[in-house]
Amino acid sequence: MTALLTQDEQKRAAALRAVAEIEDGMLVGLGSGSTAAYAIEALASRVGAGLRVAAIPTSQTTEALARRLGITITDFHRRHRIDITIDGADQVALGTLDLIKGLGGALLREKIVAGASDRMIVIIDDSKLVKRLGGRTPLPVEIVSFGWETVLDRLEQSGCEPKLRWSGRRPFMTDGGNCIADCAFAEIADPPALEARLAAILGVVESGLFIGRASRVIVGRPTGAEVIDAPDGS
Repeated sequence: MTALLTQDEQKRAAALRAVAEIEDGMLVGLGSGSTAAYAIEALASRVGAGLRVAAIPTSQTTEALARRLGITITDFHRRHRIDITIDGADQVALGTLDLIKGLGGALLREKIVAGASDRMIVIIDDSKLVKRLGGRTPLPVEIVSFGWETVLDRLEQSGCEPKLRWSGRRPFMTDGGNCIADCAFAEIADPPALEARLAAILGVVESGLFIGRASRVIVGRPTGAEVIDAPDGS
């Protein structure tokens, strides 16, 4: 009997499958979080074997890891389009492949990188697959630090229970110097409409809803990696 993969092994299997799609000369977006870290390690191994790439990281933590492992880091000053981004997700909706991201605190930079990418490959273990977004996973919303109390009031009026994220005795601060409100929603029936509604709230910088961003999701399952392509074939 073949041994089933542990959760960490599932993440690694998905990461290896995603990194296999990177070609010589590409500009690569590097995501943040524990699953993306497996992809960075796999990419570093290929770089060590001769693959030539440059990368744009989505967080200071990702940048530090990539530099330590010998991956060349660049920025948007040199190139405005990214060939492929590999990132994780906190939830993936079956059917649409819409995402919730941001529990790691890097959602704004992650969305900027995703928006500049020709392809975005999302790597997850199968615990992140859901029929509908929301429910047990809160939606992170990046908000300005000035007057965050008033922004939480406005978020509550949108139908959620928002809680400011804390780091010890101080509000958690993103790499961009903003705060994060973790917003508990029931199952989200219309993610695009909610994304637009949140974007219109004064003081909201960006939400962790990634609508139509994923080209492909690679799911690490106990038996190995499974590829799910976006329904529109993008």
